[in-house]
Amino acid sequence: MTTDVPVLEDVEMKEPQAPPSNSATSAGPSTLQHLKEIVALIETGAYAKEIRRIVRAVRLTIVLRKKLTSGVISAFLGYALVPGSEVHSRLSSYLSKEDNHDMDVDTATSAAQAPAKHALPELEIYCYLLVLIFLIDKKRYEEAKACSSASIARLKILNRRTVDVLAARLYFYYSYSHELTNSLAEIRGNLLALHRLATLRRDELGQETLLNLLLRNYLHYNLYDQAEKLRSKAPRFEAHSNQQFCRYLFYHGKIMTIQLEYTDAKESLLQAARKAPLRAQGFRIQCNKWAIIVRLLLGEIPERTVFMQKGMKKALTPYFELTNAVRIGDLELFRAVADKYAGTFSQDRTHNLIVRLRHNVIRTGLRNISISYSRISLADVAKKLRLDSPNPVADAESIVAKAIRDGAIDATIDHAGGWMVSKETGDVYSTNEPQAAFNSRIAFCLNVHNEAVRALRFPPNSHKEKESSEKRRERQQQVEELAKHIAEEDDEEF
Repeated sequence: MTTDVPVLEDVEMKEPQAPPSNSATSAGPSTLQHLKEIVALIETGAYAKEIRRIVRAVRLTIVLRKKLTSGVISAFLGYALVPGSEVHSRLSSYLSKEDNHDMDVDTATSAAQAPAKHALPELEIYCYLLVLIFLIDKKRYEEAKACSSASIARLKILNRRTVDVLAARLYFYYSYSHELTNSLAEIRGNLLALHRLATLRRDELGQETLLNLLLRNYLHYNLYDQAEKLRSKAPRFEAHSNQQFCRYLFYHGKIMTIQLEYTDAKESLLQAARKAPLRAQGFRIQCNKWAIIVRLLLGEIPERTVFMQKGMKKALTPYFELTNAVRIGDLELFRAVADKYAGTFSQDRTHNLIVRLRHNVIRTGLRNISISYSRISLADVAKKLRLDSPNPVADAESIVAKAIRDGAIDATIDHAGGWMVSKETGDVYSTNEPQAAFNSRIAFCLNVHNEAVRALRFPPNSHKEKESSEKRRERQQQVEELAKHIAEEDDEEF
């Protein structure tokens, strides 16, 4: 993953020239011309050691992703790499000739006759990234695995800060190609070695990406203890990528949920959902699903607006019905909802958490009974809770006793007569509960403010740079265009 939108530099993308009237299509020449300009951007960033130019090159590549064809990439490889070299031959072998007719004949010929560039490591890694993206988009996953493995082998012998941004992308697609072929377990050791190498090289962006990939790898196989050990011992540093930080919060929330640390899990999941881009709807839906379950386990009832968010209503319907059952405290309705959406809960990997909610449903029902009745027999409590055990009265007595001990209800048990006697409800404002609630809200607002201050980043010497009004208008226009494509990129990444 890359960092947030970088400040644009003086190297600007040229306007694509109109194709000749006899060309078969305008997509080929325009895309190839943009790729050549990206090469110039990467070269400038490599020689000047400006990582922001490499970041911008990756952003612009995502814009062209849907326009890539085999012919365009073949012509580009002939332009960017030394023809006949080992890298050129290997990458060309992944491309078929079936799409070459999409290229204009004159453009392809001129590209092949263009003088070859010097094989900069940044250009070589960029070519690997371009071919790998193309193979994944074409669903040629086995070839993508081979290409990604070759790129990782090359990255291990490179130690250049200008390669780190491209390397982080390759790490992601390396893991993604193996996930698509159900072979994540094969690369776990390699990911650990890459993370150790990135730590030694002080490649913080690579560390972020690889840590998240390792956590995803462990969680894919339900290895929560190993994931927590890795997360707790991993080096701490400031986040460089918002997308990677959101992923880290989501994985941390899942781990804490499984380990019964519901308070920490709730904070991480809600923060991940809040920080995620609006277009990353699938990721935000997953965050909200887990956050809803965690809040229910904490005894909280999520607001209705959580389930009515734009584009999420249908996906969150099972969790809305589940929340309604927990809110009412109806154990029979809870069983019906759990059985009705068992497939959905299993697919979301929340089925085990739903089983934990049964106790909360019983406790909620018991709290409602305690409020409604000043005295009620334990047999009636068992009947209202719909306990289906062989000895419901004894179970009801133990449930009531545990609820009293935990402070869920304020009552006493008359064991001789078999009654539950509720105490008179006091004034909540005479307790410390309102103060605790205000304190938590104040702490949340202060945390949001501190994060906003830390997010204010400025390029070095930006106060010394002066630009004309025309250049400022061009820069603002390109920022707007990039923002639209970045939204598409975020949607794809999540």
